[in-house]
Amino acid sequence: MIEQEHIIKGYDPEISRRILSYLKPYKLLTVLALIALAAAAAAELYTPVIIQRAVDREILVRYASFENTPEARSVLTNQGADYFDYVTPSDIFISYQDLPWLSSAQERQLRSEGLLDSHEWYLGEPRDDPKFLALLESLEEHVVITDEFFALPRFVLSDLSSQDIQVLRAGNIENVRRLSGLYLLMLLGMLVFSFGQVYLMAFIAQRVMEDMRLDLFRRVIHQSMSFLGRTPVGTLVTRITNDVETINEFFTSVATSLLKDVVLMFGVLAVLFVLDVRLAWFTLASLPPVLAATLFYRLKARDSYRRVRLWISRVNAFLSEHISGMDVVQMFVREPESRSIFSKLNAKLLSANLAEMYVFATFRPLVNFFTSVSVGVIIYFGASQVLEANLSLGILIAYINLIQLFYRPVMGIAEQFTVLQSAMAGGERIFSLLDDVEQIPDTGRKLLPKPMEGRIEFKDVCFSYKQDEPVIRDLSFSVEPGEQIAIVGYTGAGKTTIANLLTRLWDIQEGNILLDGHDIRSYQLHELRSAVQPVAQDVFMFSGTIAENIAFGSEIPREKIVAAAKLVQADGFISRLPDGYDTVLTEWGSNLSTGERQLISFSRVVAHDPRVIILDEATASVDTETEVLIQQGIRRIMKGRTSFIIAHRLSTVRHADRIMVLSSGKLMEMGTHQELLDRKGLYWNLYKLQFTS
Repeated sequence: MIEQEHIIKGYDPEISRRILSYLKPYKLLTVLALIALAAAAAAELYTPVIIQRAVDREILVRYASFENTPEARSVLTNQGADYFDYVTPSDIFISYQDLPWLSSAQERQLRSEGLLDSHEWYLGEPRDDPKFLALLESLEEHVVITDEFFALPRFVLSDLSSQDIQVLRAGNIENVRRLSGLYLLMLLGMLVFSFGQVYLMAFIAQRVMEDMRLDLFRRVIHQSMSFLGRTPVGTLVTRITNDVETINEFFTSVATSLLKDVVLMFGVLAVLFVLDVRLAWFTLASLPPVLAATLFYRLKARDSYRRVRLWISRVNAFLSEHISGMDVVQMFVREPESRSIFSKLNAKLLSANLAEMYVFATFRPLVNFFTSVSVGVIIYFGASQVLEANLSLGILIAYINLIQLFYRPVMGIAEQFTVLQSAMAGGERIFSLLDDVEQIPDTGRKLLPKPMEGRIEFKDVCFSYKQDEPVIRDLSFSVEPGEQIAIVGYTGAGKTTIANLLTRLWDIQEGNILLDGHDIRSYQLHELRSAVQPVAQDVFMFSGTIAENIAFGSEIPREKIVAAAKLVQADGFISRLPDGYDTVLTEWGSNLSTGERQLISFSRVVAHDPRVIILDEATASVDTETEVLIQQGIRRIMKGRTSFIIAHRLSTVRHADRIMVLSSGKLMEMGTHQELLDRKGLYWNLYKLQFTS
């Protein structure tokens, strides 16, 4: 039965806090990334303002001319104008963009009262250019000129040639060029700062992933056999690879993008209110339906995302199971049934993916629709205000750009929700693994004596893998240094458990296990396991060369590796390989036979030179010829070392110094091969079962 996917969290502040705690070593880079983000957002927000200034102040220069009288000053002062930039003894010139209060009705009233001139005016700065001075002289009857500015009715400009316009407005043309340069500079700043922000956050995310994977791997390799036995390998691999990858997306797609989108949205609103309060309120009035659509999308996206994750999990589980067991599928002619089941699972996954795409396909056009509606509303109301001279064209253009800039983050925030969900789910699984501590306590402080004797003693040892299901019961025995002890018994008697307890892969519940007179828990764990090493029946070969598998991460000279292989009879077949000790092993060492892998495992033990060796069914799966080689290797590596031989085949243990016979976790008999046969007890029964028919 396929287990259902865990419900994915939308947002969890505690998980976010723990994810962000990995940023501590990279505080400076994070600050730099945030500065780059703020700079890129500021540059993006400033570009519409540059366009507005170019249009209003340099392209469409529109000024109103008020009579410089107490009545006109009173009107302007009452509207909040307490300072005037352009003043002559007879006139006050104010840009129309500084007159948001001036409606068409007020404009007509002021003109009827003679306080406002009937014409719009153009203002500029005077220059010493002869062509400019000659042009002003020709327009003497219309021009108003001071040391600081000159003014012309705008209707005069329509009668001038293009050459005269260029002379008259040379200052505006120069300012437009300057503003164009500034605009390009802002675009370049956006490019540079956005690149810096994206690169820095990607770099930080990769380093965080590295740290997180190291923490996870460090946790896994120190976990107890109990934890590793009940946790599927695929689950652990997924935690360290796929789930950590979601944290990368959290930093690169969610954290920075979300922050930038929020900054942009609030920045746009701030700029909108600075440019024109009335249009800003129109913009806010269009937000509720967008927010409602975003909330609806969020719920639908979450549900569809969960369904996709569920069916991906089920499809992957089915594939993993059936591809691994394909020999069984073919043996029982189950190909049609397997294909049918997979077809149904695949159809469910297709349906879930299409449902998710439907949500995306609906939301994007919907946001585009609201964007277009908002732009249309702004154009409708803004254009009427421009026609009534209550709003400048530059502000209207800037508003349209800012509205489009505002809605882009809205879409981004909604779509990042699925990434956030994935990151929260991945973070939850990662921290669950980090918090699940089931380790063999490494509290010992003793170092192994040099030289080490290898005396082993079990005192009243009791142990169970599961509570109330004892495997070892009050086991007591002692082994002298260099002695060879065989352990035999029926399946489930506890033979392999002794090896696990001696190497502290599991800890006993009662009693003591002594090594050279000291409890093995008093030794440092790495010291104990370097002195006591097992050789299992199922030998594991790692990817790499034969020499690397023998050395297994230790700095062992090549001469010692070769000597170890020769000692256990492995050098012969290794030398016949095309690349000898540099032959690269395929997955699980499948390019070697079972016996060859076993000989390499013996070479590994000899090269690491432990004082105590445990051979657990080391020859159970090999042919007779290979077994002869292995037995020769066993005799050589056990010489001078304390050794345990765990075996079912009694022919392999008859030469042991003593034989322990276990049953239901208890020591039933102990003695030499002949002594045990003479007793005609449990060992004698085992011997009869194997050698008589």
